[in-house]
Amino acid sequence: MNAQVEMICRTGTAELQPSRLQRLGLWMRDHRPLIQRIQWAVILFYAVLVVLPAFLPLPDYEAHLWNNLTLFAQFLFWGIWWPFVLISMVLFGRLWCGVFCPEGALSEWASRHGKGRPIPRWLRWPGWPLLAFITTTVYGQMISVYQYPQAALLILGGSTLVAILVGYLFGRNQRVWCRYLCPVSGVFALLAKLSPLHFHANRQQWQAYRQQQQPLTSVQCPTFLPLRELDSASPCHMCGRCTQHREAIQLEARLPGSEIVTTSKQSANQWEFLLIVVGLLGVAVGAFHWSASPWFVQLKQMLAGLLISHDWLWPLEAHAPWWLMTFYPDQNDVFSLLDGAALLLYIGLTTLMSGAVIGLCLWLARFALSAPTQALYHLSHGLIPLAGAGVFLGLSALTASLLRAEQVPLFWVNDVRALLLAGATVWSLWLGWRIVGQYPSKGARYVAMLSYSAAVVWSVFVWWLLFFYW
Repeated sequence: MNAQVEMICRTGTAELQPSRLQRLGLWMRDHRPLIQRIQWAVILFYAVLVVLPAFLPLPDYEAHLWNNLTLFAQFLFWGIWWPFVLISMVLFGRLWCGVFCPEGALSEWASRHGKGRPIPRWLRWPGWPLLAFITTTVYGQMISVYQYPQAALLILGGSTLVAILVGYLFGRNQRVWCRYLCPVSGVFALLAKLSPLHFHANRQQWQAYRQQQQPLTSVQCPTFLPLRELDSASPCHMCGRCTQHREAIQLEARLPGSEIVTTSKQSANQWEFLLIVVGLLGVAVGAFHWSASPWFVQLKQMLAGLLISHDWLWPLEAHAPWWLMTFYPDQNDVFSLLDGAALLLYIGLTTLMSGAVIGLCLWLARFALSAPTQALYHLSHGLIPLAGAGVFLGLSALTASLLRAEQVPLFWVNDVRALLLAGATVWSLWLGWRIVGQYPSKGARYVAMLSYSAAVVWSVFVWWLLFFYW
């Protein structure tokens, strides 16, 4: 075993042999070349899945997963890759970001050889992850990103090119794109709060190291986090480079979701609140709903009736290029301007309704506690398990559809969905009870919990509609 892995880990004045988790962190630190080779292998695999199918003919009705690269890539990328990346955030924190993500690796590589310019203020605006998530989600639905490889290449390939460009222009050996602009970084940061693993800096040991007048080594965090205060799994990419830095930083276990109860009391902010309430439980719900919703059909029929009654027939017939709206006539899949407008309106109305209900319930819970506005943001973090479970199930719906087309028996799918939603519901309720308990309120705790529970019920309801009612 590597000599550094066998080194003594210090905790205060006591000397203890490193735990398995600590040895894992040390292994990650000491095997950076291997991790970089893994990253390049993932980049190659990613390029094959995203780029190659875009230049192949679309599959016909007799194509199967095992004999058509386009269908196989669609199943592997959207059906397996993305849903389980979300799961990995809950299980391991942002290990995917630090070790496997192709965009992050390419952005850091470009930064290593780029201009190294200072990061401008406009780029550090904290609202970019929310705006990017909403934009890519809605745009992806407009061009059917899950169904067509050209659309996937446009969104994912475009995102990768921008990541490389940002890395080339700004920072040095850093991941500016990942920290400020990545469309899914906000979602990953929220889900990582549930993780049972995190890198933790022992501040007492950090100070003791300085007092011992040890040589002050330096570590460059790729996402430029203040290592002395490292505790949250939310911004940390779990790359392991800072392990044992100044004998204070270790990979440790913790109670899943404990960060939400304690740390989020001070760190939760309005952008995370909006990403949960508006993004994950609003926009994402509408994006997954519309293709199965009878309400969408009714909305489109109502709009069509209004247009016909005014002799405005051109929106029913006009279309746009495939890179603006779905246009694949050979597949009998073409969006008219009416389809596009109805889709945008449906997602907008769903977001408005869901966001208003959840926001009001959380506001009433905060009001019952007589707590500051910060408590409103804190309470929203309790809904992260439900928001994450819903998005995972929404993505995995494509997995189920592709498997059904191959005649794979899926009689168990709804049972698994029900179990996941039930587990996420219990988790969110437990977190809510713990969060409410952070604010002294006597009997008002039960009133606040009742209002918070209404937000949980609504969050379950919007996903229940999709998977069990329609």
